[in-house]
Amino acid sequence: MTQFGALDWCILAVYFFAIASIGPIFARRNKSTEGYFLGNREFPAWLLGLAMFATSISSITVVAYPADAYKTAYLRLLPAFMLPFGLYIASKVFLPFFRRSRCTSAFEYLEGRFGPGVRVYVAVVFVIGQVMRVSTILYLVSLLFEQMTGAEPMWCIFAGGLVIATYTVLGGMRAIVWAQFIQTFLLWFGAAVCIITVLHGIEGGIPTVLSTAMADGKFMLGDLNPDTGKIEPVPWFSIQNKAILMMFVLGMLNWLGEYSSNQNVIQKYVSAKNPREATKSIWICCFLSVPTWTFFMFLGTCLYVYFKQHPDPQALAILTGANNAKAESILPYFCVRAIPTGLAGLVITGVLSAAMSASSSSISSIAAVSVTDIYRRHLVKTKAERHYVFVARLISAASCIIMMGGATLFLTMSKLTLQDTGTKLAALLGGGIFGIYMVGFFTKRGNGRSVAIGIVCTLIYSVYMAVLQMNWITKEWFMNSLGLPDSISSFLVHPMHVYYAGLFGHIIIFLVIILVASLFQREKRDLTNLTVWTTKPMPNEE
Repeated sequence: MTQFGALDWCILAVYFFAIASIGPIFARRNKSTEGYFLGNREFPAWLLGLAMFATSISSITVVAYPADAYKTAYLRLLPAFMLPFGLYIASKVFLPFFRRSRCTSAFEYLEGRFGPGVRVYVAVVFVIGQVMRVSTILYLVSLLFEQMTGAEPMWCIFAGGLVIATYTVLGGMRAIVWAQFIQTFLLWFGAAVCIITVLHGIEGGIPTVLSTAMADGKFMLGDLNPDTGKIEPVPWFSIQNKAILMMFVLGMLNWLGEYSSNQNVIQKYVSAKNPREATKSIWICCFLSVPTWTFFMFLGTCLYVYFKQHPDPQALAILTGANNAKAESILPYFCVRAIPTGLAGLVITGVLSAAMSASSSSISSIAAVSVTDIYRRHLVKTKAERHYVFVARLISAASCIIMMGGATLFLTMSKLTLQDTGTKLAALLGGGIFGIYMVGFFTKRGNGRSVAIGIVCTLIYSVYMAVLQMNWITKEWFMNSLGLPDSISSFLVHPMHVYYAGLFGHIIIFLVIILVASLFQREKRDLTNLTVWTTKPMPNEE
């Protein structure tokens, strides 16, 4: 096994020092929230596109995608292929809305359309979701440090959180974007070293990978059955179980939601110099992201074949989940085991770059939403810009502390892969946000009252699905306590797969808002530039 030697530690230390130094360099230029959150809207498409790519990759791609392919198959890659379709719609519909308003927060639109209460609700839901996201990232970073040092996971979480906090709080959007530019190339270099090393260790190279993986069902559009431990195909369509068509639907829904209501994304493309640069940036992100997601899934398949040819007790434990071994540890385990000293430091630096780049955007978006939509809008309205920049830094620091606590939760998660767990959390924490935006953009109906009723209905539904997911209600409870027949009780305890909870949450909130507005909404409002039907042509922005 390769030792993570002194040269590797020096490389890692230089990386951390270089990235951390970007923060103080740009800190002096952050004299306003416009500068701190948006870089004064001066970014060119090539730089912004690379930064958006780095945000989209994150640790979910670099660590969880190989883990998913190593342990299961390719079912959860399907949503990635819907990105170009979602982006085409976003570039024609959503991007012009946000560019026209010169917003800082994606949720400013909601106040003009539905009122301040809706804006606050969506902002709070978004912040909760982002806390979960950065906690996931920190958890994956801790796996890397655990593999390298052998330290306890809790110490890894503390160390990783401290480094991320140092990197993200100081510099604002300019530091984040330039750091992500550097991290992108480190990621590509590390990925190239990994794939070359693993293929070099496989007798027969790529043809052997393809034939072995095909024979073992690793390219199957299926998933792992936790009860049997085998990969099984999934149907083309099903509501109650994972299905191929539904994964495509989830992908389309996810990308439309990302580019219509995700502050992480919108904060980036409203930072561009003009609409043309903004449009170019999202397509640059697309053309880099889809092949990269596919690459890291294939890397996981290569790792499966590698360890099949070179049996290893720890790799087997990771594959089967024995001894509570996490699938997400397979790539860092391979890096430390097989990559030579010196190159190991560069590879781990590349993996850490991807794992940390997304956290900076999420923390920035948490601060932007908290300050713009809540603190400045409702609590303290008349302070100087320096005050709001200071508060933004405090919120960023607090977010880093909170994510350390959240990361510890993932240490006790199930034996399924983190990508599976993340999909479930995203579905349950969606809060119907995308459905609200769809009502706002594509209809002339709805007001604060109808949206509030829709939110209540969606929250009830989400809580119900969460309770079912935690097995707090059983079929027997419905039968014995409510006297319901077996068939109805079976449906109520498993109405759909939890993956689709977000999809149906959006549908519920959309239908409830439209129904309530149709029955009770009487007032006429000026909706100029607030729906696709009332939009005036936007003058060219130089």
